[in-house]
Amino acid sequence: MSFVLYQDQFIERNQAKVDIEDRGYQFGDGIYEAMIVYSSHIFLLEPHMKRLERSAHELNLNLPYSMDHLTRNIKRLVEINHLTDGIVYFQITRGAAPRQHYFPENTSSVVTGSVVHKERSAAQGTRGIKAVLADDIRWLRCDIKTLNLLGNVLAKQKAHEEGAGEAILHREDTVTEGSSSNVFIVQNGELVTHPADHFILNGITRLFVLDLARRLTIPVHERTFTIDELMNADEVFITGTSNEVNPVLEINGHLINGGTPGSIERKLIEAFNAEVEWIRALPQTQA
Repeated sequence: MSFVLYQDQFIERNQAKVDIEDRGYQFGDGIYEAMIVYSSHIFLLEPHMKRLERSAHELNLNLPYSMDHLTRNIKRLVEINHLTDGIVYFQITRGAAPRQHYFPENTSSVVTGSVVHKERSAAQGTRGIKAVLADDIRWLRCDIKTLNLLGNVLAKQKAHEEGAGEAILHREDTVTEGSSSNVFIVQNGELVTHPADHFILNGITRLFVLDLARRLTIPVHERTFTIDELMNADEVFITGTSNEVNPVLEINGHLINGGTPGSIERKLIEAFNAEVEWIRALPQTQA
């Protein structure tokens, strides 16, 4: 039996209903977070919740409960579903109101959450993926984690149709990010990734990997880079909640590093895996 979170209650999934005039359903007027769970521990929960709070502020969306209360409910959702490994998904919309584009008055935000059971692969991050290039057709506030994902969906569909695992997006000649990931290149032993401005989502895994790189004394540059730099990089990899650290071995048929993961990628994957194992070893009370 699967339970979902609806407002402040945990109910069976088949009992969950969404009002047809919910603004998340009609306008994508809402925010969300997706967090990975290792051995019942929610990984990087605090930075995810801080980003959720920022997204709400940027959309003038009132949170119906305190951040501490929301956090407790997310933890309870993992617990009540006996989630060992997987994803916990959590969203807040502006609520239900007669359909009009401007913000309605006196609405109550709607909170929903669910989980997906998914075992972590023993080969996570070691096989790498193929990618394709795609125009970045999204709006100009990609820094807000909203429910408006159609541009991302279309790019991911293109990748899927071409047998690739990700679409790497670009605005004219500037690479921004993946359809559901952040993109890094390695050149001469140094990391380069797009700065965290309004053109990209500042990924929680992105931030964690930047911290890992600095701990490993790998030089890091947050700057824009071009398609040509991408295609001629020594290494290319993506990061994300589900992707963790995942090498990109081929882009539009062009092999990166001869089609094998590079030394910097392997160091970061090893460091990331060590962090996961440390999380797994924590007592349940520290989840």
